Amino acid sequence: MNKQYTKEEYEKLISKIIESMNDLSYIDKKGEVYRYGEFFPSELSPFCYNETVAQEYFPLNKEEATKRGYQWKDREERNYKVDIPAENISSDINEDIIGKVIECSHKGKCNEQCTEAFKIIPEEFSFYKRMNLPLPTLCPNCRHYQRLNKRNPNKLWHRECMCDKGNHIHKGHCLNEFETSYAPDRPEMVYCEKCYQQEVY
Repeated sequence: MNKQYTKEEYEKLISKIIESMNDLSYIDKKGEVYRYGEFFPSELSPFCYNETVAQEYFPLNKEEATKRGYQWKDREERNYKVDIPAENISSDINEDIIGKVIECSHKGKCNEQCTEAFKIIPEEFSFYKRMNLPLPTLCPNCRHYQRLNKRNPNKLWHRECMCDKGNHIHKGHCLNEFETSYAPDRPEMVYCEKCYQQEVY
């Protein structure tokens, strides 16, 4: 009941609620049991897996997602009448491009929820010109996933500090070890926290 409870009433009532939720647990279509304190079952979500940010951090294909009991949104058929093919986008295009249907250079053949085409609004065109930026050839979804691909992966590698500078707190090569999102085969130099601070401050 939606009313103010005393501390004693609350503590007495909450134990009954927990007991009831554990006795009458929700069971989903796969037979998974959900008791008190657990997150909502994915089958109750109004969104499909590939519509959420989960797909950005833990990407799955349709087969993997449905096997785990997640919903999946299939690709929509789009029949845009393209005004400007992607290969015709160049820096000398003027404001006539505003509002035109521009073809995405991925043409829906990627796995980035490509919309296949897009438009440029006046404010966007003005920004590109003011900042001397090239006009995009990818739709917003593809651009978003291209940016995500530049992030380090959600994984940590055990690395040794690569610092060998004599003016730091160590003699010879630094012996510190740590976890980092920079893989061993990457070209960047990785330092431990102390060596990094001595280098930049």
